[in-house]
Amino acid sequence: MRILFVASECYPLIKTGGLADVVGALPGALAAHDCQTRVLLPAYRGVRDGLSKPRKIAEFRGLFGGNATLLLGRAENGTTIFALDAPHLYDRPGNPYVDEAGDDWPDNHLRFAALDLVGAHLARHGAGRWRPDIVHVHDWQAALVPAYIAQSSAPRPPIVATIHNMAYQGIFPADVLADIRLETDQYSADGVEFWGRINALKAALVYADMITTVSPTYAREIRTPAFGHGLEGVLQERADRLVGVLNGIDDAVWDPQSDPHLAASFSRFKMAPRHRNRIALQEAFGLDADDSALLFGVISRLTHQKGIDLLLESLPLILERGGQLALIGTGERHLEQGLRAAAAKHPGRIRVRIDYDEGLAHMIQAGADALLVPSRFEPCGLTQLYALRYGAVPIVGRTGGLADTVIDANPAALAEGAATGLQFSPVTAEALGFAIERAFELFADAANWRQMQLHGMAQMFNWDRSALVYSELYRRLVDGGQVDTN
Repeated sequence: MRILFVASECYPLIKTGGLADVVGALPGALAAHDCQTRVLLPAYRGVRDGLSKPRKIAEFRGLFGGNATLLLGRAENGTTIFALDAPHLYDRPGNPYVDEAGDDWPDNHLRFAALDLVGAHLARHGAGRWRPDIVHVHDWQAALVPAYIAQSSAPRPPIVATIHNMAYQGIFPADVLADIRLETDQYSADGVEFWGRINALKAALVYADMITTVSPTYAREIRTPAFGHGLEGVLQERADRLVGVLNGIDDAVWDPQSDPHLAASFSRFKMAPRHRNRIALQEAFGLDADDSALLFGVISRLTHQKGIDLLLESLPLILERGGQLALIGTGERHLEQGLRAAAAKHPGRIRVRIDYDEGLAHMIQAGADALLVPSRFEPCGLTQLYALRYGAVPIVGRTGGLADTVIDANPAALAEGAATGLQFSPVTAEALGFAIERAFELFADAANWRQMQLHGMAQMFNWDRSALVYSELYRRLVDGGQVDTN
């Protein structure tokens, strides 16, 4: 079976978050189920250089202000890539979505409409002899593919749309409708219209044959006003087409036994060397060499969604109890400034890196005692899965995929040896503070803490199960059968 992914990120070529990890890892797992996957991706600056032996296979003239070339190549992890090389749209510095000042690129509606038009073309016509049996689009940047396909009644493959985060919907002024080549009748309550504007994500929810999201709990949450971000009604109407499939991780990239970023390799059967990573992490961040401190790690976008404001409120408690914090991430300026100020006031106890570095992310997972994930909502979350694999005890808000993947250290779970971390609810500064206090109490009991580490490391969160679910979903769609959403 041939699968076409359309996405705005794919590790290792371009990454700003978990979407890239999913799009980069799932194709390899699907291969074990006789699924041949190709990923259509914008050829941002540097992407082309990351492809092995790229070759031109098609041209698109007059694509929103310039000509474009479709390249076919492979990423270093073996993923087959269609790269849309359109320099007028993608050859620019900075993040794929925002400029160096942190503002959205003003032509984002054109940049991703171009990707989606080409995605719709590949869906119907393929490339050479390769034609997809399924089209799988990811998040709002790829969500117009189903709308473009719907403009024709010609035969087409089934479409799966995956929501990685409902908060990001791709909302644009109504007057760009013609500019992005949508038809007038698609601008309606049953189409892409959303409170007088165009909503790209809504297009996928309306026109796709199947909607998936990245955890079972999040699939339920997004049908409510608290998590649906205005689209809960659409999802309620399509509840029979909505299913939550828990994300996995690439356990070859994230493997503490072979990770090249670590000071020492280790496993749950050989934990002693992990302490060397703790020492290396303190040295890399300039933290005090304190063996008794509970060392917290944070790897996150610095946003309200991620609860970083709650973390700032909790820093006095961490300091009062003798803890340390190592953090990397970028995001909202006031949160960056607050973290910088705390680090400047408490050198040796709090250190932050306002950037993202893949190697440092691996070091934090391997060296921190606990990983803080105080998200107000979290569709799935991969950071806590990496933490479990690396023996960093996750402390998470009880929401979305965090609730599905972390077993709280309540008395019953501790007694059974089943606990893998700490959950807290509601997601408030007070509740986070209580969880941090629990963490200090558990950390003082070395046997219980080690038991949580080992049980977490024993969990299986690779892509095998999820790839099986997706492959079965694809086959049922191709065969025209009913898909079970329970």
